[in-house]
Amino acid sequence: MGAATSAIMGFFLIVVLARVLGDAGSGVVLQAMAVFTIVLSLARAGMDSVAVWIMPRLSASDPSRIRGSLALMFLVTAVSGTIFATATIVLAPAFALSGDRHATDVARAVAAAGWFLPAGALLLLALAATRGLGGILPYVSVGNIALPTVRPLTVWLVAIAGGSLVAVTVAWAAPVVIALVAALVVLRIQVRRHESVLDVRGAWRVDPVLRTSILTYALPRALSAGLEQSIIWLGIIIVGFLAGSASAGIYGGASRFIAAGLIVDTALRMVVSTRFSALLFAKKITEVEDLYRTAAIWLVLFSTPVYLVLAMFAPVVLRWLGPGFEEGSGALVILSIGAVLTFTAGNIHSVLLMSGRSGWALFNKVVVLVVNVVGNLILVPLIGINGAAISWALSMLADALLAAVEVRRFLGIRIWAPTIAYALVVPIVAFGTPAVALRLTLGDTMPALILTVVIGAVCFTVWCALDRKRLRLDDLARLTRRA
Repeated sequence: MGAATSAIMGFFLIVVLARVLGDAGSGVVLQAMAVFTIVLSLARAGMDSVAVWIMPRLSASDPSRIRGSLALMFLVTAVSGTIFATATIVLAPAFALSGDRHATDVARAVAAAGWFLPAGALLLLALAATRGLGGILPYVSVGNIALPTVRPLTVWLVAIAGGSLVAVTVAWAAPVVIALVAALVVLRIQVRRHESVLDVRGAWRVDPVLRTSILTYALPRALSAGLEQSIIWLGIIIVGFLAGSASAGIYGGASRFIAAGLIVDTALRMVVSTRFSALLFAKKITEVEDLYRTAAIWLVLFSTPVYLVLAMFAPVVLRWLGPGFEEGSGALVILSIGAVLTFTAGNIHSVLLMSGRSGWALFNKVVVLVVNVVGNLILVPLIGINGAAISWALSMLADALLAAVEVRRFLGIRIWAPTIAYALVVPIVAFGTPAVALRLTLGDTMPALILTVVIGAVCFTVWCALDRKRLRLDDLARLTRRA
């Protein structure tokens, strides 16, 4: 529910930007958001990943070391966030050199957002720590519901009041400060609760062995996280430089629809990552493999319908953003196909990271970023935003393939292709058949889309009910009842 709320609010944000600011204005804000997100992934210094990795282990083995570990992570993140914020503000004028008539607005918006980078980095760490300590509810409430819900509202209010593009960007970035305060309050309660189990109060200083473990894990993860976000957002920036802010707005609108299918991925990753860490720490490889395969089935089964509908009715959904955005239809189709193929690898990245091999994750991101950048530089001048979409899809596929090979090599866990293929067939038949039939009869229309969703949902539900054991939906039902 939290992931769904985040995705829906992200969609509303794109609609607000597109409808109120148009393609060029939304392109300016989206470029600033892209820069902020990429730099934020570096500014957090990998400490959020450390928290997800190490907090479950400390809470199970030695809660007295939680407080000192968090103190170190917050100190590193605060310093890193300040450094990257300063660099962003100082270097922002470089965006005015692109030659686009909105380039100056982009530079100013990037600089304005840069002031909120330290708070954003600390927020991500605080939320990750609450998640690592077993707090899915606070993580979801603040990070997936409250913050994404407030952002479209503040952006809309500032935009309709006649605020500048810089003011709109600030309206998007500023809520992280309030969210940080809420996350810190929750984290303080959690730490005290874990310490009270053994009636101890942890020291604020971390021992040298644990400090080395934290920093060793964090360094490659900090770089790989930055590269990971670069792969996701860099296309918007490159399109803005090479094709202008209007094209960046159209591509940004199309690419943000892909977040709708990430609902299942986000929800699963929030839960299974900490579980992977605990099981790997206990060397229960068989249980890890079983959990991984089950999560992969659910990811493919429940995310594919979203991308099928987006691909089949791309012009329809893009018209929601306003005139001119239909030009992104081809890009949306390519992005949707790439996402479906990538998800067949399941939560393979979480398995790799939670095994402690952040260095290999960094290697993967370097390779993938090269693929992404080279692809964008070659294809965007040739075929525009479709080239950016192809580059993104190839990058995601390469990333999943590399992680799958490494997990197989290091842990002996492999993708069970027949099971995943069957999970893919179910939504393709259930939603794809009515989608094709209705496209041929009613065309690219809203009634055709609605009927596809209704008929597809009925067929999908019946199929899943009849074959719930093979699709491991009995396990999902038990988990739901337990929750």
